[in-house]
Amino acid sequence: MPAVRILLLSDTHIGFDSPRRERVVRRRRGPDFQASFERALEPALRREVDLVVHAGDLFHRSRVCARVAEEGLGPLRAVAERGVPVFLLPGNHERSRIPFPLFAAHPNLHVFHEPTTFVPVVRGVRVAIAGLPYVRRVGVAFRRELWRTRFHESPADVRLLCLHQAIEGARVGPAEFTFRPGRDVITGADLPSAFDAVLVGHIHRHQVLTHDLRRQPLPAPVFFCGSTERTSFAEEPETKGALHIEVRPGTSPRWRFLPLPTRPMRTIPLVGGPGALERLRRALAGCPADAVVRIALQGAGAPPSSAEMRALAPSMNLSLSFGRDRR
Repeated sequence: MPAVRILLLSDTHIGFDSPRRERVVRRRRGPDFQASFERALEPALRREVDLVVHAGDLFHRSRVCARVAEEGLGPLRAVAERGVPVFLLPGNHERSRIPFPLFAAHPNLHVFHEPTTFVPVVRGVRVAIAGLPYVRRVGVAFRRELWRTRFHESPADVRLLCLHQAIEGARVGPAEFTFRPGRDVITGADLPSAFDAVLVGHIHRHQVLTHDLRRQPLPAPVFFCGSTERTSFAEEPETKGALHIEVRPGTSPRWRFLPLPTRPMRTIPLVGGPGALERLRRALAGCPADAVVRIALQGAGAPPSSAEMRALAPSMNLSLSFGRDRR
């Protein structure tokens, strides 16, 4: 049998920094998120994969306007129209449900409105794709919700489990925070042995888990593709992208990471007070013209105004944070 080729992406957060009514004219990051999302889907539009899984947080908020809903669901419909099945999980940012569900109406676009198992046949291979929307307190509810998918009732050659949850052993942030068993975390012991691969969103860093924290092998590799854009400075050193995964019946999955271009991030320390604007001008001169910049204000002096900072670098995104020593 041929291998099933899967494109896994997640946490696209469409609608990030995209206000309905723009009160301040400045460069927005919304177009960055849209561009990364559409780039991530290009292998599917070129028919280089057999199916697409979006593992949750398609949108940044649960309530979006029709324009943002179309920006998120339109590209997935375009893939579906090319004959590539798409499977979409609602994440925690969508509060476990996709807004404007009619925008997702396409026979090739399948949404996990509830715990479900879909069984498409791709290139002669029956693929059982079990999934569930984001579950709060999943540490105690996971087995019950997984059983509701009825994954065990569908004959298949390949079985995939799709989730938008934290799983024991996943790591995030500059301090390497590690998720441990708890009410919001799935343990490795709770993952069933019926699946060939577990495809997961929610964690913004790309990583593949093969063992739990007790160093016991997981029944199947757990694939986190990570987000397609950086949503915070905690993700500054991370490369963003999607995953191409191949699963052949009876063999271990193979995968490769597909990196996406992202704008550089920089943090600039700035002492407030007299001369702060000129000090900021000199610091920004050393940054790429399209940088996303965090200005870490230090001392008790006042910072430049928002308008003054925007005027210095209209092609950048500037945000202000306050150092610990500020009074």
